[in-house]
Amino acid sequence: MDEEFLLLNPGPVPVSDRVRRAMDEPMVSHRSAAFETVYERVQSGLRTVFEESTLSGTRTASGGTPLVLNGTATMGMEAAVTNLVDDHEEVVALVNGKFGRRFARIAERHARCRRVSVPWGASFDMDAVAAAITDETALVTMVHNETSTGLVNPVSGVGRLAAEHDALFAVDGVTSIGGDVFCIDDWQVDIAVTDAQKALAAPPGISAVYVTDDVVAAIDGESAPFYEDLDWHLRKAEQHQTPFTSAVPLFRAMAAALESIEGEGMPARIRRHRRQAGAFRSGFTAMGLELFPDPAGATVYSNTVTAVALPEHVRREPAAFFDAVERRNLSISGGQAHLGGEIFRVSNMGGLDDEQILRGIETVGAAMQEVGADVDPEAGVAAARETLES
Repeated sequence: MDEEFLLLNPGPVPVSDRVRRAMDEPMVSHRSAAFETVYERVQSGLRTVFEESTLSGTRTASGGTPLVLNGTATMGMEAAVTNLVDDHEEVVALVNGKFGRRFARIAERHARCRRVSVPWGASFDMDAVAAAITDETALVTMVHNETSTGLVNPVSGVGRLAAEHDALFAVDGVTSIGGDVFCIDDWQVDIAVTDAQKALAAPPGISAVYVTDDVVAAIDGESAPFYEDLDWHLRKAEQHQTPFTSAVPLFRAMAAALESIEGEGMPARIRRHRRQAGAFRSGFTAMGLELFPDPAGATVYSNTVTAVALPEHVRREPAAFFDAVERRNLSISGGQAHLGGEIFRVSNMGGLDDEQILRGIETVGAAMQEVGADVDPEAGVAAARETLES
């Protein structure tokens, strides 16, 4: 293949040369002053991302602490649940995709959990959500950007409902934070979770949570798993440390990635992600494909992950399509769980340029044609280009 390999999976995403070089620096102790400087850089960058994720760059949080965890975002999700509730308390978990289900499965291991579920890719009935959250509810969990289906869920409305009943609110912002609007105070979020390997464009292996000042008093680290004691993490963060051995090269990589984000600026980064996601949507639909999710009300299409239904003809032998994409030196993702063989997903998270978005559309179109789908790749590329230039 003449063209370089292009990773368009919804995580891990491509990382820059600067990020790769950061991991190659000589090893230091995780208890050294040199590492503390790295952690301080990471905290500073995370504060920018968590607190300035608007189109205007205004602050979205009045006070809180970003923490880095030595594990991927599932660790952050579990930390959010286990530090805020015990096995006698009720969690209401909203589920319309794989990662909403994951939050619910975590809650079911550690508390009494009530699910509010709709089919994957569908929008929540807010009346049903309102009925489920009561004065008995201690915590509400939901996913902002559902990676498995390409939907942005109405965190703002659910946050208001949680606040009305004095329930705490934990949100998975794994594929939105760093690439789309996320307003901690306005949405009344208590703990937000994100991951290095998604819109932050760093390597997989570590994640981050933002713990608001208002929720610190509710945290009970003694009830949480030993490794996920957020009280302990908060105390060590004051010294620019983690409680346990830190993944030093990954921290360095995240520091470099976050500094690139600060250089671009969150408003510009959010606008770029929205423009590129719009190009994916217009390109695939102009080509003759159908988007998978069915947003309604306050639920909208994702600005970082695009999910597309495979044509019926392709669903009979989906592996042939994905093989055709791979032979063109491009990587995309299929559907997860019962959506396997039903959809494909592409990501525009991180630092992709517009030509890479166009290449993704062109490649999908060519692969579709190879397996006999009736699509028009040229029309798709033209529509996407028009979106990118508008």
